[in-house]
Amino acid sequence: MGRRKKIVQECERLMDEPENIRNIAIAAHVDHGKTTLSDNLLAGAGMISDETAGEQLAMDTEEDEQERGITIDAANVSMTHEYEDTNHLINLIDTPGHVDFGGDVTRAMRAVDGALVVVDAVEGAMPQTETVLRQALREGVKPTLFINKVDRLISELQEGPEEMQERLLSVIRDVNDLIRGMTEEMDDIEDWTVSVEDGTVGFGSALYKWGVSMPSMQRTGMDFGEIMELERADKRQELHERTPLSDVVLDMVCEHFPNPVDAQPMRIPRIWRGDAESELAETMRLVDESGEVVLMVTDIAMDPHAGEVASGRVFSGTLEKGQELYVSGTAGKNRVQSVGIYMGGEREEVDQVPAGNIAAVTGLRDAIAGSTVSSTEMTPFESIEHISEPVITKSVEAQTMDDLPKLIETLRQVSKEDPTIQIEINEDTGEHLISGQGELHLEVQTQRIEKNQGIPVNTGEPIVVYREAIQRDSDTVEGISPNRHNRFYISVEPLSDDLVDTLRMGEASMDMPELERREALQEAGMDKDDSQVVEHIHGTNILLDETKGIQHLNETMELFIEGLEEALDNGPLANEPVQGTLIRLHDAKLHEDTIHRGPAQVIPATREAVHKSLIDGHIAMKEPMQDVRIDVPNDHMGAASGEIQGRRGRVDDMYQEGDLMVVEGIAPVDEMIGFASDIRSATEGRASWNTENAGFEFMADSLQRDKTMEIRERKGMKLELPPSVDYF
Repeated sequence: MGRRKKIVQECERLMDEPENIRNIAIAAHVDHGKTTLSDNLLAGAGMISDETAGEQLAMDTEEDEQERGITIDAANVSMTHEYEDTNHLINLIDTPGHVDFGGDVTRAMRAVDGALVVVDAVEGAMPQTETVLRQALREGVKPTLFINKVDRLISELQEGPEEMQERLLSVIRDVNDLIRGMTEEMDDIEDWTVSVEDGTVGFGSALYKWGVSMPSMQRTGMDFGEIMELERADKRQELHERTPLSDVVLDMVCEHFPNPVDAQPMRIPRIWRGDAESELAETMRLVDESGEVVLMVTDIAMDPHAGEVASGRVFSGTLEKGQELYVSGTAGKNRVQSVGIYMGGEREEVDQVPAGNIAAVTGLRDAIAGSTVSSTEMTPFESIEHISEPVITKSVEAQTMDDLPKLIETLRQVSKEDPTIQIEINEDTGEHLISGQGELHLEVQTQRIEKNQGIPVNTGEPIVVYREAIQRDSDTVEGISPNRHNRFYISVEPLSDDLVDTLRMGEASMDMPELERREALQEAGMDKDDSQVVEHIHGTNILLDETKGIQHLNETMELFIEGLEEALDNGPLANEPVQGTLIRLHDAKLHEDTIHRGPAQVIPATREAVHKSLIDGHIAMKEPMQDVRIDVPNDHMGAASGEIQGRRGRVDDMYQEGDLMVVEGIAPVDEMIGFASDIRSATEGRASWNTENAGFEFMADSLQRDKTMEIRERKGMKLELPPSVDYF
């Protein structure tokens, strides 16, 4: 029997023992060594050969990942590991580190109970380390720490034992400060900080396949002095044989990460807002494999042979071929065609997957990443909130008209697989807009359309996504319907940053029970009376209904909201989305007769009222910003800071870190297009840099009019602004 077959059989045997299952993700900043570490773990579990581990990058299954040397898609694998005479099943997800693919990390965290955070010993905790920690803790996922590339401290930086200890301790301190800061308001999390003594911190080198932790040192009798001697003497093979990395990490996983039985009672209340007293809640808390089936889909991938494959976490029940299951938000049922587990890039079919496991399922044609799939109709899980929103857009069109239907189909597929990508399909012009997290995100997606689907496409220049927002409270404004029989009176005011963040993170939404929503809004600073009359939330905008006893308003409200959403999606300046606005409906005068207050009357009246009030509130353009961090040798520091300042950016901080200078600043996304090649040539290729989305900021007054005109022209709008916009 082949080795692989044996592993699959062993995994199947262990699936029914949730106490011995560990669902984990490996997460880190880009290039800190996640995929190389995953290779070691696969080799340790006997799934790939020991010799090629670290170079094979088995979890980067796509061709473009191997070419670029970065992980783009989260990849799943199931393996077994014996710890304290008991065999454990470990379901592992290797996640991307590049900021453009952060959506994959967020979705992976929903499926797991533990996150192994990898940090480079030389670079320390970086911006993306902070982001992945935040993503894990928000989902109630417990972290442990692995400090990688310790070999560089010994051989490259030639550090002595004291210096090295100090450096490693400072990495642990930084990570613990982040964990403490993020969990202080979380009542259900005790102390999740990591420590060497507890065994929740490991050290090592994924490239040279050795690792240590306090428990492993006690077991093998090795200490840091001996490790440094072997590393300096180039006896890395001996080091690997005496203290293999995979044993150290997998022991840590089995010992310190919760199993589904311990994790689900704590995680279910965080991610599901259904009735906590119901039988379904109980079966999920108990990880009951004989209960109703509940699967949370965290990823959709295309398999050339099997079609769409949905993977996700089974919280209750047992998945089997032939089951008819509901998919949240869609009508009817989907029939399961096969169930399986992942072995890296390969999917192995099994007879069934019980609760507590991560499964791969075919046949769920209506599911998207984030769907709840179940055998009974139920309250779906909380939607997966992505930390950043799309900031850059490209147009994509098929080179030949014959490919148009196939391109539309492919784009729909792309948005199913990756919810952080937004697709706007314009069937009239054949031009489609694809919006994502950054240049690389869109480049990868358009390349995959051409390569995998064989559709030659033309792509436009990247376009930056703007927002419109008001700067002050407006007066009450009247909107009149075309037949002059209906009138709406509204005013607008800016929302506080805390409220905007609460809405963006989905912590207050119309899907929540009213009481919970009120509490969340009040906690973010909303007035108590206001929170009781919230009628609608659209994006980061809130509508309050302050009217009293107006006849026919109830049946007209749906049309009013439709007009409001249309007006907010296409702001008055340049048809860009409006954000952070509180709209108060004070009064309305409506015609007695239904026929005179239909959509053709109410929607234009609402749009007019909203746009007039926004202009009265001095609406202006906001542009997306990026935090920039550049690490560069001293003599290139001027060139690096000049690159930020020359892009309408500002430098906030400069400091020495080891032998490099770190320049930190912020700059508009619009000006950062093409930054990669410019910074390379300005610093002779010696700089390494990293960008993170930093939300939207108002543009300088001097640029407002020009930018607004430029966007209006691009969209084919009239070039005169409404006469009441006289404040630019």
